Amino acid sequence: MKTVLILGGTTGVGKEILKSCLDKGYNVAFCGRKAAEGNEIIRSLKADDQLYFHELDLNSIEEIENFYLGTIKRFNKIDALILYAGITPVASILDTEEATYDSVFNVNLKAPFFLLKHVLKSMIKQNSGSIIFFGSAHMDYGEIDRASYALTKNALYTLSNHIAHHYAKHGIRSNYLVMGWTNTEGEIELRTKEGMSETELKSKASSIIPMGRMLNCFDPIPAVLYFISDQSAMTTGSLLRITGGEYI
Repeated sequence: MKTVLILGGTTGVGKEILKSCLDKGYNVAFCGRKAAEGNEIIRSLKADDQLYFHELDLNSIEEIENFYLGTIKRFNKIDALILYAGITPVASILDTEEATYDSVFNVNLKAPFFLLKHVLKSMIKQNSGSIIFFGSAHMDYGEIDRASYALTKNALYTLSNHIAHHYAKHGIRSNYLVMGWTNTEGEIELRTKEGMSETELKSKASSIIPMGRMLNCFDPIPAVLYFISDQSAMTTGSLLRITGGEYI
């Protein structure tokens, strides 16, 4: 039985990954800022034996290590790491404050880096592992109001390739999944604050995305399950775009 560790997992695509992994019979460790939210997921899915939740502030390097240690204590190993969590501040270079810059780099880049520090050691010992980075089309240069976010997503692509090149000798593979415009809870909340309804959001997206609609939370799941599975044993260093044809 595989064990999957998700950085995130309480909302959006991360939550759907969690549920799909349970359906496969995998153990899943996941994290979030609210213990009540994580515990409710475990209760609603009736999966106490397969799930481990860790309350986690991604700005805390100590708690990131504790998340790893708690997962190992519970399930003894980590077969796949999914780096899903991230924040998307709306700010151009001209109006980005230092606090915003630090926050997006801490959550999007520093947290995954230090979680990898621990998970890689475990994967090296077992001589196997799959790491899946959730990227963004912003990685290429980004919209004008996503400057710091674009930088972190490009850096994660470099980190994915770095791992693919240097740790393949340990049976570890690393791949970067570019997720396009998706109607996650976070995206809907952001647009609501901007005065745009979900219907208006989908209408706008359909006029921009070549395939005629924005992604839903289920669209990336088959690719994630492939990267977790042994079917992708020789797939590493790849970039897979699930964007409906949208490239920034």
